[in-house]
Amino acid sequence: MKLVFCGTPQFAVHSLEKLAAQGFDIQLAVTQPDRPQGRGMELMAPPVKQAAAKLGIPVIQPEKIRKNDEFQNQLQAINPDVIIVVGYGRIIPPWMLQLPPHGNINVHASLLPKYRGAAPIQWAIARGETVTGVTTMRIDEGLDTGDILLKRAMELRPEDTAETLSPRLAALGAELLVETLHGLEHGKIFANPQNHAEATLAPILKKNDGLIDFQWTAREIHNRLRGFQPWPGIYTRFKGKNLKITSAMPVQAPLQAGPGELRMADNNLLLGCGSGTVLELLQVQPEGKKVISAREFISGYRPADAERLG
Repeated sequence: MKLVFCGTPQFAVHSLEKLAAQGFDIQLAVTQPDRPQGRGMELMAPPVKQAAAKLGIPVIQPEKIRKNDEFQNQLQAINPDVIIVVGYGRIIPPWMLQLPPHGNINVHASLLPKYRGAAPIQWAIARGETVTGVTTMRIDEGLDTGDILLKRAMELRPEDTAETLSPRLAALGAELLVETLHGLEHGKIFANPQNHAEATLAPILKKNDGLIDFQWTAREIHNRLRGFQPWPGIYTRFKGKNLKITSAMPVQAPLQAGPGELRMADNNLLLGCGSGTVLELLQVQPEGKKVISAREFISGYRPADAERLG
C-alpha cells in the first residue's frame, strides 16, 4: 500500500518506524515546522522529521494545510492508498479526507468513544481509569468521531504517569496500525460507527488544570499528579506564592484536618483532602526554587501546624 504519513511527536515515531520495518511504501512524511525550544529557544526538528530522515523518507513541513495548493498538488501527485495521521496536530481538511480510497487512518490513544481530544493519555490517568488502550479510526470532519476500525485495551498500572504510559500505548498503537492496514488491504476489516452517547472528552491541557481543589479526595489529587506529567503538574498556593507538588501518596492516617490543612507528624508532611482523606507530600517545589523533600520544606519554610494551602 502506498502511504503518506502525517505526524509530529515522539508518540507518532513508533508507528512510522513500524510501518517502515513492515515494508510499507511510505512516499512522504508530513510534520509540523521546526519550533524554538529549550532555554536557548533554538529551532528543533519534530521527532517525526528526525525519524523520517534516518529512514530516508522525504519530509515536508507545511505551515498550513487547509488552503495550500502546493501541498494539495503534492499529495494528489502521490495518489496514496491511505493517509496515516498520528498526533499530527492539524485539522485534516475535507479534500484530504476524500483523497485516498481507504481514507485517513488515525491512531488514537484511548478506547473511543472515551477520551476524544488532544490529551487522552493524561485525562485517562487523571480520571482514575484502570484500563485504557488504542483505537484505529477512519477520520471524519468531527473531533475524533470517525468510524472505528480496531481497538486494543491495555492495563493502566497504579504507578503509571503520562510519561510512562505514553510509550507503551505508542508501541501498541503501531502494532494495531499495521494490523489495520493489512485488514483493509485484504478486505477483512469493516468500519463501525461510534456510540456518541458514550463519548467523553480529553481537551488540550491548560495550566489551570493543575490547580488543586482540596475538596477532591487524596486519590483524585494523586491521579492528577500522575496524569499531568510533565506539564502542567499540580500546584497550590503557600504564603502567597505557587507551590508545586511533585511527589505525593494517599495514606491512611487518623488525621483531624480540614481540606487544604497541613499537619506535621514525625517530619512527615500530611495534607487534609476531601471526604476526610489524607495525602502525604513527599516532594514539593516552591515558586522559583528547585524541588525539595518534605523534610527540607518543613525545616526551611516552617509551615505552621494546621496552616492552610490554597
